[in-house]
Amino acid sequence: MDEAPYAPTRIRALPSWLLGRAAARGHRLVAEALADEGLRMMHHAVLSAVAELGPVSQAQLGRSLNIDPKDMVTLVNDLQRDGLVTRTPDPADRRKNAITLSASGARRLQRTERLGDKANDELTAALTPAEREQLIGLLTRIIQPEEPCRGTRHTGP
Repeated sequence: MDEAPYAPTRIRALPSWLLGRAAARGHRLVAEALADEGLRMMHHAVLSAVAELGPVSQAQLGRSLNIDPKDMVTLVNDLQRDGLVTRTPDPADRRKNAITLSASGARRLQRTERLGDKANDELTAALTPAEREQLIGLLTRIIQPEEPCRGTRHTGP
């Protein structure tokens, strides 16, 4: 587990504390894996969203990911500079930009998804496959308590 400041025994037994420590370890593992491909987690999130939603307006992309418009401009600029996305005028509204994944971006996304999967495998290495599925189901219920657990399988970072 990551180096954490001292926490009393009672606090270390709280689900909120354990979830926070597990999340910190997971973020670290995924961030390190993505760094091998020269990407930060936010770049990967944008590439994933463009692959799923694209072509998508830059504004809609920012709203979907809850990223400030100024930060979205920087992220898309980075990805465009690296040839991973293209930004063209949206045919439906020329005032907007449509963001599309380039062929290079699709290849990079495939590699980063594999690296993210590997990092998540490392995160859950102490669990059996059935326990991992159970953990995903339980965590899904915790973060979406109003929705019944659909047994959805998470395959990405």
